Amino acid sequence: MTAQRELSAAPGTALLDEYLETLALVERLHRLMLDVIKDEFERLGILEINPVQALLLYNVGGNEVTAGELRSRGYYQGSNVSYNLKKLVETGYMHHQRCSTDRRAVRVRLTDRGHQVRDILAGLFDRHAELMERDGALTTDYCREVNRGLRRVERFWSDQIRYIY
Repeated sequence: MTAQRELSAAPGTALLDEYLETLALVERLHRLMLDVIKDEFERLGILEINPVQALLLYNVGGNEVTAGELRSRGYYQGSNVSYNLKKLVETGYMHHQRCSTDRRAVRVRLTDRGHQVRDILAGLFDRHAELMERDGALTTDYCREVNRGLRRVERFWSDQIRYIY
């Protein structure tokens, strides 16, 4: 019997099993989403940006933000934001400009080309939502409940980082 199975056999660990499965699913879903985006872009012949960069463009949308705000607002989850911003500027998907008040800060916004990528992803997500609803795979109420649970995990982890517990 493995250590994981031994833990599972102990009383009160049903939540642990479900919690670990949730964590694994969230990770797999994120990777699959990136693969779906990659496939869509390959079909369209968009090869100069990767799925992470495309998601960054989607999340920024019509906003103009600093590089630091990308992470604090949840627009970017990775650790190499500078590299991806540089690539998006070089390839003409984002425009950057130094702030007039703080020359260290750079504000970024989408170019017309960046908005085209954002629109492609918006269309992809719209199609998926419509298909999943039509096929009964997801409902609005179910998504709300899942999101409520995931936000509770997010708050719990944030509290752990801040040493509240």
